[in-house]
Amino acid sequence: MSETTRSRIVDAAETLFYAHGLRSVSVDAIAAQAGVTKRTLYYHFESKDALIAAYLEARDASTRSRYRDWLGDDDRPLPDRIGRMFVALASHAAQPKWRGCGFTRAAVELAGQPGHPAVLMAADHKRRFEAWLAEELRSSGAGDPETLAQQVMLLLEGAIALMLVHRDVTYARVAGEAAATLVSSRIANRLGSGRNVEVRAVG
Repeated sequence: MSETTRSRIVDAAETLFYAHGLRSVSVDAIAAQAGVTKRTLYYHFESKDALIAAYLEARDASTRSRYRDWLGDDDRPLPDRIGRMFVALASHAAQPKWRGCGFTRAAVELAGQPGHPAVLMAADHKRRFEAWLAEELRSSGAGDPETLAQQVMLLLEGAIALMLVHRDVTYARVAGEAAATLVSSRIANRLGSGRNVEVRAVG
């Protein structure tokens, strides 16, 4: 029962924090949304900051899982899969309740508090996401996968920011085309370099 109550509080916090931001949502509002007393909320979370951290922790795995599903693990070329991931993002962002990336928003909202648990958690999430992306690129034969992952991340974050500003999902589709082109070029260059080395070795 205690774990169920805790989960209900985190779910309520996620709904309100994502919709309205971290600072503007009160602990009283979260308790009311969860159907618990403020005292019960503080039994499970010692502070609002602890609840913010729990909210982001709950989003971490689900966010990365969503992008893994969008990328897919089929036998299609990686540039196609990368493009499809951005197209899926565009569809996701078209939903009326979409408010961008909760981790980026938390880091921006608390930019004046670099040591805040939410800022640290947002940074950890982005690092894990980028490492996953680099591994996907590496396993598909792309050259310099770490740099390429950074480039794709820039396109991804830029698309999310501009969609949030303009409410225009075209930015995700255009960014996806650019990302697919980048990935395709890196894979082609890697293969081309390999062929050149082989020719020189035989000669």
